[in-house]
Amino acid sequence: MRRPLALIAMFIGALVLVLAPPAAAATPTAAFSKTSAWDGGYQGAYVITNSGSTTLSGWTVEFDLPSGTTVGSYWDALLTHSGSHYTFKNREYNGSLAPGATTSFGWVSSGTGTPTNCTLNGASCAGGSHGGDTTPPSVPSGVTVGSATGSSLTVRWSASTDDSGTVAGYEVSRDGGAPVAVTGTSYTATGLQASTSYSFRVRAKDAAGNTSAYSTAVGGTTSSGGGSQPGGGVRTAPYVDMGAWPTPSMPEMASASGIKSYTMAFVTASGCKAMWFNAYDPRDGWAKDQIDAIRAGGGDVKVSFGGATGIELAQACGSADALFTEYNAVVTAYDLKYVDFDIEGAATADPASVTRRSQALARLQQAHPELRVSLTLPVLPEGLTTDGLNVVKSARDAGVDLDVVNVMAMDYYRSVDYGDAAVQAAQSTFTQLKSLYPSRTDAQVWAMVGVTPMLGQNDDGHLYDQADARQLVAFAQGKHLGELAFWESTRDRNACTGALYMCTNIPQAPYEFAKIFAAYTG
Repeated sequence: MRRPLALIAMFIGALVLVLAPPAAAATPTAAFSKTSAWDGGYQGAYVITNSGSTTLSGWTVEFDLPSGTTVGSYWDALLTHSGSHYTFKNREYNGSLAPGATTSFGWVSSGTGTPTNCTLNGASCAGGSHGGDTTPPSVPSGVTVGSATGSSLTVRWSASTDDSGTVAGYEVSRDGGAPVAVTGTSYTATGLQASTSYSFRVRAKDAAGNTSAYSTAVGGTTSSGGGSQPGGGVRTAPYVDMGAWPTPSMPEMASASGIKSYTMAFVTASGCKAMWFNAYDPRDGWAKDQIDAIRAGGGDVKVSFGGATGIELAQACGSADALFTEYNAVVTAYDLKYVDFDIEGAATADPASVTRRSQALARLQQAHPELRVSLTLPVLPEGLTTDGLNVVKSARDAGVDLDVVNVMAMDYYRSVDYGDAAVQAAQSTFTQLKSLYPSRTDAQVWAMVGVTPMLGQNDDGHLYDQADARQLVAFAQGKHLGELAFWESTRDRNACTGALYMCTNIPQAPYEFAKIFAAYTG
């Protein structure tokens, strides 16, 4: 009897192997979350995860929104829509996803309705089998709260791990409230009360929907200031081309013009090494005597990285760690309180370098909590370009506490009044920033806006004159902008006719523009 039973058991086992269907292959997923919300709208995002075993060569996410909810601005995807049906396709830089890799796109919604009937490449956004995954990710560790302003705190943590190899995202809860979904390893809580303590907990989530336990609550306290830019900051800081010859003297310019603070241009990359216009090593303290003299006179300096002609370090360094090392060396060498990043040309559309920069700047502010960071970006009268908005969004999502978004109000290559256009560009940028920072007050968002025109003749031949400068100062004073600057101080000093790198090519007295801008007090 034992032998026949064994044979029957073997037969049944073989039959099960033959008849059992193969395990369903894991497929890509797209997970929706609200990353922030306010009365009448929210900011939404989809995180796309390639849970399969082969590279995903492109993606299309489609969904419906209910009546009364529409998509406004968006990023990291191409959008088309028909009625309430929206179709987002990958950009040229985020369509290829290796197994286990993730990417995301987002948008601002008018209305509170959330997506339904979501498909990813024609299949359900929930994907296929996850192999029965019921194991949650590890609990986020190393949670810290810092970068305090009068209205914001930044939470940072170390990445969790998951048995699938991929953590889809995180959720941050403030004071035990409803969690906010985050795709990176930092989150900036805005719209907070000054001199107030808050606590935060973080948990991780994988593509199968498994959620870890919350981390231990960690507290932080906002500063006594009334906004994202406390009092005492630099309000007027025109650019000085420190690579001009002979080397400009900021103390002499300050004495003659009434300007107290300057933006020093530019630190660029020599390989993955910070250099002043590829000539001097900041670690050696080049021009520190000038910085000391400016500070002794009651002003301060910003050091600007990048520019139109040099290579910004984020494009040259292969990792955020290496990039942080270079930024940190410059900040330490000059004991900087302000840094500026002039991102233009191809650099604005280079997503890898944009991400590296944002990650490195978040670490830089962790190492130097009082450091104020500004981004200087191209602008049109209608506002920042899509690429420029992506630079701001990347910094925000990485946890960078941006002091100022400074727009280069110049070179529009169109027949408009350049004075009016500078004011319109500031207004348009305010509207864009308001959608990216919806919990901030109008005053706080205006304090994030900076404007930098090009004096006199622009590269496109159009003119920005003294009346335009007075118009901008009056507008800035009424709105209390974060900063005014101009390009460039040597041109203003020379007051000449000739090559644009050294002359404004309009009738003016030496330092005439500087004396107009010096009247701005914030």
